[in-house]
Amino acid sequence: MNMPFSLKALDVRVLDQDDPNELARIDKFVQEHVQGTAFHRPAWMRAVSKACGHEWCYMLAENSQGDIEALLPLHLIHSALFGRALVSSGFAVGGGVLSTSDQATQMLADAIWDFAERHSFPTVELRGGPSPGQNWQNKDGIYAGFVTDLATSDDDQLLAIPRKQRAEIRKGLKNDLAIRIGNSEQDRADHYAVYAESVRNLGTPVFPKALFDEVLDGFGTDADILTVLDDEKPVASVLSLYHDGIVMPYWGGGTFDARRLRANDVMYYALMNHARERGCLRFDFGRSKAGTGAYSFKKNWGFEPMPLSYAVRTADGEDARDVNPLSPKYRIQVAVWQRLPLSMANRLGPLIAKGLG
Repeated sequence: MNMPFSLKALDVRVLDQDDPNELARIDKFVQEHVQGTAFHRPAWMRAVSKACGHEWCYMLAENSQGDIEALLPLHLIHSALFGRALVSSGFAVGGGVLSTSDQATQMLADAIWDFAERHSFPTVELRGGPSPGQNWQNKDGIYAGFVTDLATSDDDQLLAIPRKQRAEIRKGLKNDLAIRIGNSEQDRADHYAVYAESVRNLGTPVFPKALFDEVLDGFGTDADILTVLDDEKPVASVLSLYHDGIVMPYWGGGTFDARRLRANDVMYYALMNHARERGCLRFDFGRSKAGTGAYSFKKNWGFEPMPLSYAVRTADGEDARDVNPLSPKYRIQVAVWQRLPLSMANRLGPLIAKGLG
């Protein structure tokens, strides 16, 4: 007769202190886990906390030997405009439970909901990872991710891009644009100016500059800025994260002149080549919502969309937060924001954006 399956003895606890030894253990677990991302790393958690004032913690499931079996990074978001929520991870497109077993996943899911109830958070948002099921609602089919392998040379990379998009890159390469890569104060200032203008034009508030600075400082060589210049004037810029052989252009944008110059096309092609030179094997174009221009843009580069699944749980009688700028409820606000003078948008934006999480 078969012996009954025996569950492991696991303990769940909360780490909410800046303990270097504990954070090193967590970083090692994230780096070695196949589903680990930059957004699970302590560097991300601390950067968001320092820049935006949100508390952070890790929920850990450990075995009897003290080894980590699962973890969940959490930001405690408090916003007068957007409400309270536990988010894994704040300001990220990824996160969620990293686990070695279904048992550990479920234990963390139960523990985090208990934590939410005890601390009066009506919503928990898990951005990726395994779904806890039961009382959790899966949000499927809204977002897609775009990841592909990098080619082995600059020429092969260009040929790997579909013909129409390749033609746009070649037009941009004829414009004698310069590429600068680094994380100096000049790189940071130019990137923020370009990015702030870009998101204002989209009708969304810009994040605090401190968030970009803290991410760059926290990630060290695992983050940098690539800027495209036209006659020494920045016209497109992107802050990228590097994790497990994958480059992710995370915060990028272009000025009004960028479209005419095809600067964004040149920027992403240059980043592909730069990432390969750094030893990266894959390019992660991030997530986009189905039906948007960004979604189509990434498909034009030859990326196949991969559906993403997020899990949300809300208290009885409560509505889940809606912080999506494409939501119909924000249509008027977006239209107004697009008309704001850039100087005003840059003053007001960080005060609003830091509450988005």
